[in-house]
Amino acid sequence: MTSEQTGDDITDITRTAAQILDRVRAVVVGMDEPLTLALATILAGGHVLFEDVPGLGKTLAARSLAAALGLEFRRLQCTPDMLPGDVTGSFVYAPDTGDFRFRPGPIFTGLLLADEINRTTPKTQSAMLEAMAERQVTVEGRRYPLPEPFHVIATSNPIEYEGTFALPEAQLDRFMVRLAVGYPVQEDEVGIVAQRIRRRREHAEVDAVIDAEELWRIQAAVERIHVEADLIRYAVALARGTRTAQNVAVGASPRGSQALILLARAVAAIEGRGYVRPDDLKRVAVPVLAHRLTLTPQAWAQGVDPATVVAGVVGTTPVPPTVAREGALRA
Repeated sequence: MTSEQTGDDITDITRTAAQILDRVRAVVVGMDEPLTLALATILAGGHVLFEDVPGLGKTLAARSLAAALGLEFRRLQCTPDMLPGDVTGSFVYAPDTGDFRFRPGPIFTGLLLADEINRTTPKTQSAMLEAMAERQVTVEGRRYPLPEPFHVIATSNPIEYEGTFALPEAQLDRFMVRLAVGYPVQEDEVGIVAQRIRRRREHAEVDAVIDAEELWRIQAAVERIHVEADLIRYAVALARGTRTAQNVAVGASPRGSQALILLARAVAAIEGRGYVRPDDLKRVAVPVLAHRLTLTPQAWAQGVDPATVVAGVVGTTPVPPTVAREGALRA
């Protein structure tokens, strides 16, 4: 791969990402940063957890992203009585042949929206674990590969506890990012209401910008984004800093270090760069690392926010002196 080809790839990714975000922002108002990071996560091959109060457009954002990316989309409305087979699929009796055939579940898709994932039991939540980690499911001892690309966008309500089940740490660790949407500012909220009135219907249509094959090609190009060795050490230092931070019982795992680099490369590509900068790592540190921390019981009782802990680690971790040179990378 020549530097000229790499430069062409970056230009293509930047242009395509801008088109996707423009399409999605036409129907999803006031979520610029969460949408950018959600798209970057998918370009980096990861899964997204939207965690915020109901009614902020998390489901609309997931559906719109899937449509703009040209991915097959399925929605799984999670409930306490949902069984693992409702997710992965199961064997059903076929009267015409007298045997049992595997009927794929909704997880066999390009993008799965697991809506209110914390409303289903840990047993059912864990049914997604193998799929998110290995892009396959095992049913009755048989393995079934999932489509490629395959991504999960899940939503969770952080303030409601009745009838909900906390996500296991192992599953939280499979999400590359956890994103908070937050309430829109007044003008954005006015825009949301005005847009709904103009639309004259609840559902919003988003046209595809690319298809699954093109997304696969872009994801391969993101894997070629340059990362300096000292930035790898910086990412590791950020993750390790969470393990010794005050109020933290369990810090970010090495998967967190990898996720920092993977997402930073996608952010760099969206911004038109073929290399990662320290600011890219700082930008993604909280959404990548905060949900991977387990706080001490005392910190939890005092209402300590894991995001504040990660921000503190970012503020105290020395930034590497090396600055990537765009001209050198294009030479």
